[in-house]
Amino acid sequence: MTKASAWPAYNAALRDVLVGVAEPDTEIEIHGITGRGGVGDQYRYLEFIETLEVLENVERATREGFDAFLIGNSCDPGLREAREITDMPVLGLGETSGYVASLMAGNFAIVTGSQKHVPRLIENYRRYGHALTLHSARSMQMIRLVDLDEGFSNPAVGAALIERFLSEAESVAAEGAELVIPAVGVLMALLAREQVHETASGIPIMNGVKALVKMGETAVKLRASMGGVWTSRRNAYQQPPASQLAEIRRHYGAVYSTLPDPDSDTGLKANS
Repeated sequence: MTKASAWPAYNAALRDVLVGVAEPDTEIEIHGITGRGGVGDQYRYLEFIETLEVLENVERATREGFDAFLIGNSCDPGLREAREITDMPVLGLGETSGYVASLMAGNFAIVTGSQKHVPRLIENYRRYGHALTLHSARSMQMIRLVDLDEGFSNPAVGAALIERFLSEAESVAAEGAELVIPAVGVLMALLAREQVHETASGIPIMNGVKALVKMGETAVKLRASMGGVWTSRRNAYQQPPASQLAEIRRHYGAVYSTLPDPDSDTGLKANS
């Protein structure tokens, strides 16, 4: 959810982190925001605008034969919609972070960059089933999240940002949190680059960027071991029936582009 021109240092560092954690035979292609936005996704309206490009990339990745799609943003923009339009595993940074954190500790706290993100993240974690395990949520009180980019090119700024995060992390640890998730993808990349994995008091800092890559790899292998079966098409991620697809496209345009044209001779996609 970042535009490369606005986050140059972060994008370079992120690539290094991803390559460093991936298996040798895993190929990762990184896409950010190239159209509208890429600098203010803490605001719901702006995130909504950017999410359309995310979903376009999901369709593109499906057509090009990718094995998985990873949404590298803590608010998981377009996660449910993406699962509706593709059969490949789609994993979100926020959802994955919460599930892995639950394997590591009895509860967890989140520390995000902007206070504006806090309500959205709490909503998501409750939806994911973490109402009892989400200990608390705090913010580093940053107004312009794009200011985080300087932390990758200026060592003093990077150290200050990490210290700012660790201060909040120690506060939630003192209140009983057993693990902390830095709920900002950019901050996760900075902490990963600097090898910061726990607080001074000894509680783990769960790095969701690394977890997202490893869980993505695992999902691909699991899908293969289960005969290619992955996304359920019953209710939540159900796709339009072939009998209605032509009508839908007349009114909405080229939607569900990964589904065959019902008027073609290639056959129809069966929903299961």
